[in-house]
Amino acid sequence: MSEVTTLARPYAKAVLDLAQQSGAALSEWQQRLDLLAALVSYPPIRTAIDNPLQTAEQSRQLIIDALGPELGPEGINLASLLIENGRLLLTPQIAELYGAMRAEAEGSVDAEVTTATPMDADQQQRISEALSRRLGRRVNLTSRVDASLVGGAVIRAGDLVIDGSVRSQLERLSRALVH
Repeated sequence: MSEVTTLARPYAKAVLDLAQQSGAALSEWQQRLDLLAALVSYPPIRTAIDNPLQTAEQSRQLIIDALGPELGPEGINLASLLIENGRLLLTPQIAELYGAMRAEAEGSVDAEVTTATPMDADQQQRISEALSRRLGRRVNLTSRVDASLVGGAVIRAGDLVIDGSVRSQLERLSRALVH
């Protein structure tokens, strides 16, 4: 996986630089990359692109036929570059890395809070504000429910993981008693 990330990172960085220099909305490029990633992840399309008998021009035309208007000329140029360099199938990783770079550039971070029971809007707002103060960035918070946590919450924001779940506390207590 790290090799894939290493190969995808320069493309994600180049797209971010291009978007910033051209004054384009960073979200527009995210949409283009997400569309292209979804297309190349679709099994019949992936098989066609991965086929050694398929020419670069055929792959390019396949993308234009499927997504031409949505990608626009810039997106088609990017797809063409990826095809020429044999990197089109890296598009999902490029889109993911671009999303992280975009969030960093916009001064925001995506965070996920997992709780044993659903949270109300006020609880989500308080967690979002606390994370924002701690990280010094705007927080885009999503929440999900995992009943196996028993209680408490697990918060993930980038590399930061705060595990305040009852399940993890019980696991730590169990390890301490065994040793």
